Amino acid sequence: MESSDYWHPGAAYLYVLHLDGPALAWEYLRRHPDYRRDWLHRRRRPEAAQRWGLRLLEDSALDARDAHPAWFPDHDGVIQLYPDADPPQDAVAFDLWSLPGAKSLLHDGRRLMLLTRWPGYSVRLMLAPGLTHGMAYTYAVRASAQPYSRCRASAEELDKLAGAAAPVAARPRPATTALLELHTLQALDGTLSGASLRTIADVLFGANAVAADWHADGALRARVRRLVRRGQTLMRGGYRRLAQLPALEQGRSVTRAKRP
Repeated sequence: MESSDYWHPGAAYLYVLHLDGPALAWEYLRRHPDYRRDWLHRRRRPEAAQRWGLRLLEDSALDARDAHPAWFPDHDGVIQLYPDADPPQDAVAFDLWSLPGAKSLLHDGRRLMLLTRWPGYSVRLMLAPGLTHGMAYTYAVRASAQPYSRCRASAEELDKLAGAAAPVAARPRPATTALLELHTLQALDGTLSGASLRTIADVLFGANAVAADWHADGALRARVRRLVRRGQTLMRGGYRRLAQLPALEQGRSVTRAKRP
């Protein structure tokens, strides 16, 4: 059983600063008590994955550095590789081991998915059936009424692969949005462990800040309340936007409206 103060060390959340949208989505989903329950009872409820926006249930104990959630449907940044039916003489051959980073493979029942990670980056690829080592290949983009955004998303992922061989430059200061996700996840964990708003503020911003600015209508208290509310919203369905999943349809019952 986890200690109630497992969420206190801020250093344990630093990896969050380098996560993309789908990885952040997993961080919020895996904290949902109902999702964790579905994972524990997955053999009795194998169909549960789809209501969470997944093809397969993933282990909720794994954070985004080790998990490989198979989102359904795929987000626009997934690079799809297919055999080239009419390759030119100078066609590039597929070589799994030439790809940068630590690689993990997952078969979701229909396709082979590849996730490769290196410091600060991750890329997801779908390998079509029939694609083998040394074979010429093409990139595919799903058809859409607005194809430009999907092409741009794929191009950004391909640029990551192309830039992986470049010398590693010093990382810039984390963006404000990345720090927001770090604080949100840490505040959410504090709430899930039963901590009060004041305790969360003390852990995130320090005892001196709390002593100076903790009032019923103070800015610090309002900030912590917003972080907690944001974390709960993302955990209870808002993560779908981060993973580019369709919004949930409202209906059936009011009590299920907050459940993915």
